[in-house]
Formats: sequence, C-alpha cells, structure tokens
Amino acid sequence: MQTVTPQIAKSMASSSWIRKMFEKGLELKRQFGEDAVCDFSLGNPDVPPPASAKGALEAIAAAAVKPLGLGYCPNAGIPAVRETMAKMLSKQQETPVSGKDVVMTVGAAGALVSFFRAVVEPGDEVITPAPYFVEYGAYCGHFGGVLKPVPSLPPSFRPDIAGIEKAITPRTRAIIVNSPNNPTGCIYSLEDLKAIAALVDKVNATRERPLFLLSDEPYRAFAFDGVKVPAVLPLTKFACVLGSFSKTLSLAGERIGYFLANPAMPDQASLVAAVTLTNRTLGFVNAPVIGQRLAAALVDETVDLEIYDRRRKLMAKVLSEAGIEFEMPKGAFYFFAKSPVSDDAVFVDALLKERILVVPGKGFGFAGYVRLCCSVDEKIIARSAEGFKRAMKGFAA
Repeated sequence: MQTVTPQIAKSMASSSWIRKMFEKGLELKRQFGEDAVCDFSLGNPDVPPPASAKGALEAIAAAAVKPLGLGYCPNAGIPAVRETMAKMLSKQQETPVSGKDVVMTVGAAGALVSFFRAVVEPGDEVITPAPYFVEYGAYCGHFGGVLKPVPSLPPSFRPDIAGIEKAITPRTRAIIVNSPNNPTGCIYSLEDLKAIAALVDKVNATRERPLFLLSDEPYRAFAFDGVKVPAVLPLTKFACVLGSFSKTLSLAGERIGYFLANPAMPDQASLVAAVTLTNRTLGFVNAPVIGQRLAAALVDETVDLEIYDRRRKLMAKVLSEAGIEFEMPKGAFYFFAKSPVSDDAVFVDALLKERILVVPGKGFGFAGYVRLCCSVDEKIIARSAEGFKRAMKGFAA
C-alpha cells in the first residue's frame, strides 16, 4: 500500500541518516547514561541567548496582554520590525535597503520554501555546491524543482566555479550559496562569490526569466580567525539574502528568519509581493510575533561566540591527536572530517561503538567525510578524545 507520495518517500530516505543518528543517540543515552555518550550529530545551539533577552521578553509580555497583543500581523511582518531588520541588513550587506524589501519568515527555511513557491515551476533546476544542507532538495522539490549539486573542491571546499557554470542550463532558476557553510565551515571568498555573481549576470543578459543568486546566511555571525563574510547584495542585482536568528541568538525554537531581495533587481516589488503571498498561503501566515519582536530587540547582539571558538579549537586538537584529517573551519560550528575509509558509514559505525555520534558525509551529498557539530559542552568534546583514538587505531590495524 502506497501511503505517501514517491517524492516524499525519496525525501524521507535521503534525510534518514540524520534521523538515524538522532534516534541512535537517544537509545545510547538511555542504555549507558547521558555522560557516556558524545553526541556531535545535531546542530542545536546550546549557548544561552544574550542576557538582555530576559528584559526584552518581559517588555514583550507586558505589551502582549493588551488587545491584539499577540494577534495576526501583516503577512510580511510587523512594519517596525521590518524597518529594524532593514537597518541591520543595510550595514551587513553594504547596500541601502528599506523595510519594504524585507519579509519576516518562519526561519530561513520558511524564507527558502516561500521563495521557491514563488519562482520555481516543475522541471526548474536549483544549483548548489556540495556538500549542502540536506533539506535543499526537499524545499525546491515540493514544487517540482530539481536540486543539482556541484561537488566543491576539497580539502578547503571552495565552490567549483567551472563546475557551476557547466551545470547551468536554460531551466536553472537559482544558485544557492551557504556561507559560512553547513557542513564544512567554509567561508566563501569575495573572489569566488564575484565569479558566481558574474555567471548569474552573464546568464541573465539573455533571459526573460531571471536566474537568482540566493545567499543562505544563518551562520553569518560565526566567523573566526579574522575572516570576513562578504556581502552578496553588491555583487549582482539578482541577489537575494535569507537568514535566521536560530544560531546567532539561540532562538531556534522561535522560528524567526527573513528574506531580502536586492532593491536594484528588475521587478523587485513583484518578487517581494509574491514571497509575501506564498508566506501566507503555505500556511505560515506570518512569522511568530514574539519571535519578531525579540529578534528586533536583540538585532545588534549575538550569543557568546568565544564559547564556540574555544570548542572549535578543542575539537581540532582532539581530531588532530587521533590522526583524523580535516580542514580547520573558518565559520559556523561544524567540522567536516575525512573518513579513514572510503565508505563513511563504516567510520560512523566504528565511532558508534565508542558511543560517539557523527553524521556521514553522504547525508550531505558528499561521501567519504563525516560531519561533527561543536554545539556541545567542552567536557563532551574532551571526553571523546580517547574514543576517536581507539576508532582510528582499529582502521590502522
């Protein structure tokens, strides 16, 4: 009996690795206790929100008990919040934008899904460098879009510009770049982003239906070693930026994000209006009101990034001492480490025996590697050291 559609069945299979590791982690913790398991599988930010969040929430609560304090708001978001976001994004993107260019969404995921509903027709293609965030295929696939991953260039995982150019066809509708990247931690250079933007402009010079450059930036604040995350809006008028406050402010459960369309884009107002419409008709209606007001109150703050930097350096030490190859991530809070054997699932299983949970690279469209998330306490990272060494010794033997 076919309970679900073939498309959803395929999506369920492709995302099963992350789900499998999550469920395996719960099983191991029940069996051996929380302190016996080192779980690096999920990117769930554990660092507390900024201390000022408490006062902001109290102010929001005081206003919430008034009539319509928590009622519906405009589908594109609370006007004052959109203006606040525009001021922040104008600085971040080195381009003047206004509130009417911004749509508040249910996380960055809601921004992507609403955008794809607005522009993707069945058979349209969406290019992204691989490895990539696993849900991209589902997000565009809901509307008949086809994800076309282009392998990046290890060990640094720079995007393959020539490969991206070769992958472009008349049906290509968007190129997604995710920098800082999940799962590699790579921050794309200005030169590489300029090259991708030049491809977009070259294609659009001969097109009626534009090719968009989407910059997915939920980890923008997580940049280390003095590396700067380049602004994308100045590079092409066909750029759109989307992001969230899930990681930056540890508000993952509030599901608050945004979509920004370059005001220089031809017919930009129609795109913003379309995303506003799809934001409503997909069932989101409007982004959570409490989340909008909280994000606006904390828009110039971040969580304590030094905590993540310490974890990054400690994880690098643990992996190096175990003999595991990796490129030091410049951003986000992940490591994409090379498996000692070609089948990364075999390495994952070996680590499971040491009660260490990681996700195979094949779950992100790039086999032969594993992803480790550093959004865990330093004690857990330190505790994993001997287990990594034992697993690697088994492969050496």
